Amino acid sequence: MLGLIAGRGALPGAVSAARVEKPLVAALEGNAPDSVTPDLTFRLETLGTLIETFSARGVREVCLCGSIDRPQIDPARIDAPTEPLVPRLKEALALGDDGALRVVMALFEEAGMTILAAHEAAPALLLPPGVPTTTHPPAIADTEADVGERVLSEMAAADLGQACAIRGTEVLAREGEDGTDAMLARLAQGDAGGDPVSFMMDTAYDVLGGAADWLSAKPQGGQGCLFKAPKPGQDRRADLPAIGPETVRGVAAAGLAGIVIEAGGVLVLDQRTTLARAEEAGLYLWSRPAKG
Repeated sequence: MLGLIAGRGALPGAVSAARVEKPLVAALEGNAPDSVTPDLTFRLETLGTLIETFSARGVREVCLCGSIDRPQIDPARIDAPTEPLVPRLKEALALGDDGALRVVMALFEEAGMTILAAHEAAPALLLPPGVPTTTHPPAIADTEADVGERVLSEMAAADLGQACAIRGTEVLAREGEDGTDAMLARLAQGDAGGDPVSFMMDTAYDVLGGAADWLSAKPQGGQGCLFKAPKPGQDRRADLPAIGPETVRGVAAAGLAGIVIEAGGVLVLDQRTTLARAEEAGLYLWSRPAKG
């Protein structure tokens, strides 16, 4: 049986729907998924009990998917099965997102369970390389994607974000902790700023040899792209980025020409609706093999 540790968003429901056998769904308190009903809810302070419950109910594979807020440990709520894990949990909370996930996944592996990535649990969520839309990317899109790859590499140094908006060699915006949809909404409103780590874009400017002032850059209708890919070097068993119908809506509202995703590295939710909305908006979607 698959144990699905589900966070917010549509991804947990998509993974659950793709399975022949219904998974056992567990949600972190305060981070319930949008499209699947959890079978049980847990806190970080009861993670040991969750691991024991998974084992007792025959869970042999575990998939972590969906977004969560980083929890704080309340010492008064730590239960007996979790007590031995406290040093490891403190270690996890002191690390960046990817490092924290590695620690949590290791705890399940040490209990005899195998970690499955979302794309392993539901392979159809990945698009093959290519352009599935009628509209094809312009020639400049390849340059924009190269810029996007380098910008995400810079962002990864601070363990931040898996998406950015690029026009030519201009960095229009980068994803923050509030996610891709929020970044696109700000861009649509003409606000590409608010980045607490603007020094990273200065670094990107130096690397690329001429990106324009990203804080003041504004999208021009039908130009530029959303670029989305995993963080360089991240553990792809968890936190793989995703796009869906709302992403397409946001890209259109932001005045961008299309979406470039890393082939094999970005999940596409509700693919029929996502592609239909892209067609309606005249946007392209390019599943582009990574060059790095």
